Amino acid sequence: MGRKMIEEKFLNKSKFTEIVEETVIDKQLSYMDAVLYICDMNSIDLEDVKKFISPIIKGKIEAEAMALNFLPKQNTLF
Repeated sequence: MGRKMIEEKFLNKSKFTEIVEETVIDKQLSYMDAVLYICDMNSIDLEDVKKFISPIIKGKIEAEAMALNFLPKQNTLF
């Protein structure tokens, strides 16, 4: 699927964020898995959706990665 098709499908970060949030709830997936699932179901290369991942989704993915020890833990309040 070309970039133009992706842009027509997701339009912007806001729409992609909405799709990711819905997928997390509907499929009971982590944010990481939801993004991978959306890419897989739509035959989209993961590199092509990078620009559609909002800071909110990025933060949630980073928090999941830290909890799974994929990233170094940072100081947190909780």
